Amino acid sequence: MAWGDIRRDLDAAAAGSAAQLPAAFLVWWFGTFNEDDYGVGYGGAFGVLCLCLFLPLVLPVLGLLHSVLHLLPGWALVQPLARRFPDRTLWAWRLAGGTLVGGMWAAVPAMAWDWPYATTALWCAGLGVWPALWVGLARRKAGVTGPSSGCLGRWFRLASVSVGLFLLVFLGGVLATVTGLLKEYEPPKLTREQLTGVWHGEDGAELRLLPGGRAVLTDVPVPDPDGWEAATCHGTHTGTWTAGTRDGRTGVSLSGGCATTFWSASGTEDEPELFVMFGDPDSGDLRVLERD
Repeated sequence: MAWGDIRRDLDAAAAGSAAQLPAAFLVWWFGTFNEDDYGVGYGGAFGVLCLCLFLPLVLPVLGLLHSVLHLLPGWALVQPLARRFPDRTLWAWRLAGGTLVGGMWAAVPAMAWDWPYATTALWCAGLGVWPALWVGLARRKAGVTGPSSGCLGRWFRLASVSVGLFLLVFLGGVLATVTGLLKEYEPPKLTREQLTGVWHGEDGAELRLLPGGRAVLTDVPVPDPDGWEAATCHGTHTGTWTAGTRDGRTGVSLSGGCATTFWSASGTEDEPELFVMFGDPDSGDLRVLERD
């Protein structure tokens, strides 16, 4: 493949990748409806306004990075096969190559942050579909009418495509929400009997809620009086607990053991969790306990 063809493919891939990112973000956002946000905020209307203002500057950079790091390596990987079997459609080979490289990239967050590998790999593969189709369309158009008229014209057309994809996903998400296909997350309503037991968290935190209302706390996080993050109540302490409700969630109110803290219910009925947010609700220190 000549350098001119590679450059044209890179330009088209970057544009196609950038055009799909707002719609991909919207798909992810709708997907979070059935997940617990633990009461975390995301900046409100001001944050959305800032995002919209800087979006035209950020999208081309993200599209180029996605093309260089994900798409082009995958396409180069399958190029020998595409040459050996020319009867196959080139974009299909490129979809396969993007899927392979996407699977490799998906292993990084899976190992670093325990993201589900299958879901992440599926997302990476999906992000390679539209750019491959767009490059195929650009190649076909160039073969019929000649090279594109310029960079500005390409990005203007892609802006229109991006808006169209965004509106299509938005209408689909609204329809899925209205019809009940996409349900909003509801925290479990845990009874006192369900709250009773042993709960574990990170850094060796353990909370024992005994039937009589007595609580045993070991290395449990508590509010830091001098800052916005959590502190650790080192050692084993005793206190009391009562079942209660706050902000529409059932939970546990702890007294004693370094501090008074309310742990809210999360998770599901079968796999319940207790959580508390220390500091700023928009970017606070989230701590979660899971029951044995």
